[in-house]
Amino acid sequence: MSFSKNVKEELSKHIPQARHCQIAEIAAIVNLCGKIEVGQKETQLKIYTDNLTVARKYFMLIKETFHGEVAILNRNGQGNKNSYALLLKEQKLTDQILKAIKVMREDYSFVEPQGVVDRCLLQNTCCKRAFIRGVFLTNGSMSDPEKTYHFEIIMSTESRALQIQEVIRSFGIDAKIVIRKKYYVVYVKDGSQIVDILNIMEAHKALMDLENIRILKEMRNSINRKVNCETANINKTVTAATKQIDDIVYIKEQMGFSDLSPGLEEVALLRMEHPDASLKELGEMLSQPLGKSGVNHRLRKLSEIADRLREQKEELENGKQKNYD
Repeated sequence: MSFSKNVKEELSKHIPQARHCQIAEIAAIVNLCGKIEVGQKETQLKIYTDNLTVARKYFMLIKETFHGEVAILNRNGQGNKNSYALLLKEQKLTDQILKAIKVMREDYSFVEPQGVVDRCLLQNTCCKRAFIRGVFLTNGSMSDPEKTYHFEIIMSTESRALQIQEVIRSFGIDAKIVIRKKYYVVYVKDGSQIVDILNIMEAHKALMDLENIRILKEMRNSINRKVNCETANINKTVTAATKQIDDIVYIKEQMGFSDLSPGLEEVALLRMEHPDASLKELGEMLSQPLGKSGVNHRLRKLSEIADRLREQKEELENGKQKNYD
C-alpha cells in the first residue's frame, strides 16, 4: 500500500468527538462528492466516490452525527475500479444534513450555491482541522516520502482551491496553487510543513512514519555530503602534491638542488619521499618543524623557481629557432 493510501486509511478511521467538527468534515465530503437531486415529492443527497475510504468515512460520520442510516451501492466503475453511491434512507435525515451544512434554510429553501463550504462551519480551529481532513480524504494525495516530499489537493474550481489554501495557511503553512490542465492544485512541498499538515489532520501514525523517513534521509544526505567533501579534499590534495612533485623533479633535472636554500632543499626532498603526506605531516618531519602555512610557503617558492626555469628554457628555445630561421 502506498504512503498516501496509508494516510487515508488512518484518516478514515478517525471520527472527531465534537459534533460541529463532524459536520465540518461531512460538509467537505458533500461539497466535493455530493449531488443534490430535488424532486417534486422529495430531495435526495447522493455521494459518488471511487474511494472506499471516503464511502466508509461518510457512512460512519452520518451514523455518529445524525444516528442515520446510509445505503451504499456498489456500481461498476471505469476499468476494474469499483465505484460507490451512498444514499440517505430517510427524507428527514436528508433535510437535517442539508440544514446542518448550510445548504438548506430552515424553511426548506436552498441557499444559492457558492461552490465552497459555508464559512460559519469553519470558525473553530478544530473544525478547520476536520475540514482539511475531509478534503484530503476526498481529493488529496501524497508522494512517497522516500523519493520526494509533495502534498496536494486537486480542486475542480478556483473558489474551492482558494478556500482550502486559506484554511491551510491559517495554520502557518505556505500552501500554493498551480493550474494543471483544467484543475486547480493546492500543494505543499516542504517536508517539515507536510509533517505539520499530518499533525493538523491528526494522522499521527503517518506523521511518525514520515518523521522516521526524514531522519534517515537527512542522515544519508549528511553522510554523503561528508564523503563528497572528503573526496574533494583528497582529490585537491593529490592534485596539489602531483604538481609540487612535478615542479621539484623539473628543478632537479634543470639545475639540481645545490643552489636551493637548505630549507627549500629539505622540503623538496621530503615531498619526493612522501608524495601522499599532508602539509601538516611534512611540517612535522622537518628538522625544525613548521606549520602548514610555512610548508606551503616553501612549496610555493619551489613552484615559482620551476616556472622561471620553464620560462627561461622557452625563451632560449625561441631564440634558437629565430637564429635558425
